[in-house]
Amino acid sequence: MRPQPAAMSIASPTSDAPAHTPLGRGIQHIGIGKHGSKPLPPALLAECRKALTAPETHPLQRGVFLGALLAKGPTPEEYTLEEVIGKGAFSHPTFFINKVCPDLPMGMHPIATKLVRGHNLQVSEAEQLGDYLFGNGPCETFRGLAASILRVRHETNEEYQGLMRAAERTFTPSFRTISCADRPLIQLTEPFDGVENSYMITPLLAKFFLQKGYGPVSLVGVSGGPKFTLNALDVYMHLNCEFLLGNQEMGVPLENYGWVLDQKALSPALSRWVDRRRIILKRPFLATLEKVLNPCHAQILVTSVFHITYQMKMAELAMLAGFDAVMVLKRGLEGSLAPSTSRASGILCGVRTPRGHLFFQHFDSDLPAFAPYRSDADALHHQPTAAQNAKLIREFWTYGETPDADFDNRVRFAHALYGRGLAWIEGQLK
Repeated sequence: MRPQPAAMSIASPTSDAPAHTPLGRGIQHIGIGKHGSKPLPPALLAECRKALTAPETHPLQRGVFLGALLAKGPTPEEYTLEEVIGKGAFSHPTFFINKVCPDLPMGMHPIATKLVRGHNLQVSEAEQLGDYLFGNGPCETFRGLAASILRVRHETNEEYQGLMRAAERTFTPSFRTISCADRPLIQLTEPFDGVENSYMITPLLAKFFLQKGYGPVSLVGVSGGPKFTLNALDVYMHLNCEFLLGNQEMGVPLENYGWVLDQKALSPALSRWVDRRRIILKRPFLATLEKVLNPCHAQILVTSVFHITYQMKMAELAMLAGFDAVMVLKRGLEGSLAPSTSRASGILCGVRTPRGHLFFQHFDSDLPAFAPYRSDADALHHQPTAAQNAKLIREFWTYGETPDADFDNRVRFAHALYGRGLAWIEGQLK
């Protein structure tokens, strides 16, 4: 392990520019999802028509825009955009791919046309797609097209399983070995884009699980957006934590906050998608996939979802990734692992028993045991800094309290909530 320099994740000075291009603004209308997308206003439609053929348009963003348009289904007015590609392109997938992705290798054409047709991929096809997306082949337009189609129509578990296999092949050799940890591992994974109006409690959760006899592993990475203010990587850097460089290092005695694994050390191929995601704008499949990857062979995953409807999906994906159990928080602050004390926060726990049976259990904040932690509102902290966040964590670590009563109450609630879930999981795994 080696210490990382204390520095915050830095967004490019032009990181907001992709959102202001005609296609970027178009993506924010049509790339939300099948049921949330809106038609393009006439003026923006005209701008997008020009941008689709403009040489300065980023090919990745061109692919994202067209993928979102096809996946949601174009309106009659949006159908006129077909003119800039070729007559009949939206109705003939093979013709469409040849026009939009002329440099795509022929071996990828069957998968590309299947995606354009709106069909789901089999595990092996998704695995082949993942190999291409994470590789160094040409055609950024196709990468954007595929990521956008998968996002808008929602990825299936089979597709995630194939993409997961491809992602695992990108791990550096030091993370392809079995860990030599002397205790069961718990992996904590926050959304990599972090928060904008609150403080994170991840290191204190790691300490909590360490005291329960587990080896906590926090999987972190640079934010690909849409938020860039503060994330778990920033906090761990300001705590001067050492970062894991391979599973062989898990034999070193644990200190303070457990092990911390930076995605860049785990997989440079996945890390390369950070810049792409800033151009894509909308969170692609990787925002979910990167949270369930299990490079250290942990027994339990602790993670969160921004959209409540994804809570069960995240639990299912954790089982596919090899975890024996999972805790998935809903309605955390800004989608983080810090539970809300004013909203209906709660965790979904899932286990795979030694006999292979799956069981699930909800623990919500309205349980009587959690009543002491309830509040009328969650405190807002505008432009929170990693330095201040680290200071709060150190103070709570040392004294069991800080000058921020809201922060203290949230940490104690999190300990009670996750502790309840952990006790249930341990009972099921006996």
